[in-house]
Amino acid sequence: MDLQQLRSNIDETDSEILSLFMKRMELCRGVADYKKLNKMPVFQGGREQQVIDRIKKLTGDPELENGTAALFTTIMDISKILQNRTILEGAPDYLCPPAELENAVKIGCQGTSGANSETAAEMIFGDRDITFYRTFEDVFKAVQSGELDYGVLPVHNSTAGSVDSTYDLMAKYYVYIVKEVTVEISHCLAAKTRVPLSELHRVYSHPQALAQCSEFISANSLKTAEYGNTATAAEKVAGSDPSEKIAAICSSSCAEKLGLEVLAENIADVSVNRTKFVCLSRNMQADPEADTISVMLKIPHTEGSLYRLLTKFYVNGMNLLRIESRPIKDGSFDVMFYLDFSGKITDTKVKATLRDLEENLEYFRILGTFKN
Repeated sequence: MDLQQLRSNIDETDSEILSLFMKRMELCRGVADYKKLNKMPVFQGGREQQVIDRIKKLTGDPELENGTAALFTTIMDISKILQNRTILEGAPDYLCPPAELENAVKIGCQGTSGANSETAAEMIFGDRDITFYRTFEDVFKAVQSGELDYGVLPVHNSTAGSVDSTYDLMAKYYVYIVKEVTVEISHCLAAKTRVPLSELHRVYSHPQALAQCSEFISANSLKTAEYGNTATAAEKVAGSDPSEKIAAICSSSCAEKLGLEVLAENIADVSVNRTKFVCLSRNMQADPEADTISVMLKIPHTEGSLYRLLTKFYVNGMNLLRIESRPIKDGSFDVMFYLDFSGKITDTKVKATLRDLEENLEYFRILGTFKN
């Protein structure tokens, strides 16, 4: 049998598989109707494992057992997704009152005037008063307690990646993302007085800013020290004795506000350097135009669990915009995943996906919905 004939036979077999798949999905719709009528859950403990064990026994080839298990696991995942859609038709939406950003009075961010967080807050709230906090955690605490209506914090940089501390705090505090904005970041090196780079004793800035300017730092053999915020680092330099010969990596506008000498401009590793900031609220809120949903979740330590998770989004036609992971910090090596995906929280497919995640994961939480 030549290659063309083999391929023709494969095409015929694929058509038969597709026909049987469609037949199985139609039967699953009948199961969904029955479960909906009798108020039964989609996921039913031992049934799935019974199917997999049966399929493995029927495979007849030990080398293919895991392959057939993966195939039928995927088919069952698709079945559950379709059942959830059927059961959730007409179900109430998630309770998401509209965001009231225009009425916000108590707004906060970390750092001091001149920080990029202030720029992000101004993009959202205009020229309203902003309260500055010493740490990221202080902002989270203030939002969760109701001391603040909204808090603004960085979450991701196009050069240095995720702001890990923000993700870790999202797991610790029950707050929600209601908006996301992107700020163009332009870093400069600034000191109290003009001094040759070779004579600088130390350069202070936030770890993200130091990472974003790593090539400049390395090329000039500069010693660095992490600081809570680019603006507070600049504030430290402004209050220092000139003999200390220290500098800060901050924005040009911050350096100008504090009367610092700019020793070098545009020192980031790449010319296009952007940071995404999130606006946090104590309660879940939704802009009518919100088209992105953020969740955090923990998946079980079982074969194919991450693959199965991704399948849910693919089958429902949802684009995953971001996947992050952070250690849980409980002595284990477990991680928490943070996902942003496209979709409206009122859409039946989205509700079905969220219900599926709630029912089948060790830990799951919606972090908010916002306009991407």
